[in-house]
Amino acid sequence: MSISSSLNAGVAGLAANATRLATISDNIANSATYGYKRASADFDSMVINQARSAGVYSAGGVRAATSRLIDERGSLVSTSNALDIAVSGRGMLPVTTQVSLGNITGEQPLMMTTTGSFHTDSTGTLKTGSGLVLLGWPANADGSISVLPRDTQAGLKPVVINSNQTAGDPTTKMRLGVNLPAVETKAGSAGSIQPASIEYFGNLGTSETLSVTFEPVVPATGQSNQWRMVIKDSAQGNAPIGDYTLTFDASRGNGGTLANVHVNSGGAYDSGTGTLALTVDGGALEMAIGKIGDTNGLTQLSDSFATTSITKDGSPVGNLTAVEVDENGYIRATYDTGFIRTLYQIPLVDVPNPNGLTTLNNQTFQVSPDSGSFFLWDAGDGPTGAVVGYAREGSTTDVAAELTNLIQTQRAYSSNAKVIQTVDEMLQETTNIKR
Repeated sequence: MSISSSLNAGVAGLAANATRLATISDNIANSATYGYKRASADFDSMVINQARSAGVYSAGGVRAATSRLIDERGSLVSTSNALDIAVSGRGMLPVTTQVSLGNITGEQPLMMTTTGSFHTDSTGTLKTGSGLVLLGWPANADGSISVLPRDTQAGLKPVVINSNQTAGDPTTKMRLGVNLPAVETKAGSAGSIQPASIEYFGNLGTSETLSVTFEPVVPATGQSNQWRMVIKDSAQGNAPIGDYTLTFDASRGNGGTLANVHVNSGGAYDSGTGTLALTVDGGALEMAIGKIGDTNGLTQLSDSFATTSITKDGSPVGNLTAVEVDENGYIRATYDTGFIRTLYQIPLVDVPNPNGLTTLNNQTFQVSPDSGSFFLWDAGDGPTGAVVGYAREGSTTDVAAELTNLIQTQRAYSSNAKVIQTVDEMLQETTNIKR
């Protein structure tokens, strides 16, 4: 009976608009929630009578389908916390729950979120106030990241940063710039030995010294333009680790630059890079003395001995002063000695259909059959965006649009209620026929 179908359609309309009202209420309530993705209610018509020219029509009504618009991005809001992290573009941060860290099996559920305000707890674990723990790939001692699987969470570990940690940075490279007096290699000169002392840092953060002596080769007649360079390591009891004969160019075009380096003992000289491959107590050390014809390394000019420049990497033991994350997702610690160490890399999780993810509490999501399998990307690679520190992602709710939808929903709900009222009056008239 058509009048009964009208009643059913009106009831379906009330239910559908009530569902839409619920999504609007949720959106408005979370208009200030960081990382919130607004919900949407879409209506689909239901058709019962498909026969043409039947003379009778039965109302099918309407049904509501809700969805979460996860692929929408909110605007980024600047903050003062270095570990307030957001994603600018596609991709999500891998997280897990704090309670799952105590699982006997050692496995944690992989969840994802687009933003979070992370702080260290008493154990140094980075987590949000709601208990979400940030996951990442731990760096090796040299700051590199191992090759790990991208389609599984096997390599992901909770990010742990101890604020009271110290670290040393051993010296592995140095550049030596020294000018040697040309007059010392002339016949009849005093042949004075010229010393230089260079500090370097060992594997345990200790301060060690390389003692470098330059002894001129004084000929019987003329000028040799040659020096004997001996390098000694204090960490090895001042034992020699390199002995070289340096010959300098005396031509007009390249006068004063290196012409030849002869290895008497110790590490080899690479003419392509201008470096000596030394071995100190802690391991290999690369010392740059300049290429052949290079004016930036060792030179022999004029009549004075001068250290023009000495640069090296490494630092003594330092205390942690700051932890920040860069746009590539690398978490780096800065120490009061100026040393910067890479601790973790935060990959970005992406799925083929973000809107198909299962929505959980605290603005987190999990993979579902509708979303497809996840893949872990380096930030900025593939379809993913950049990781942004000192920032949070705002809610995607547009309050003005939601209030407009609220007015429309209210009117539609009232109209469906009016349909039910009208059907009730018509049924009352039908029952009055008997009277």
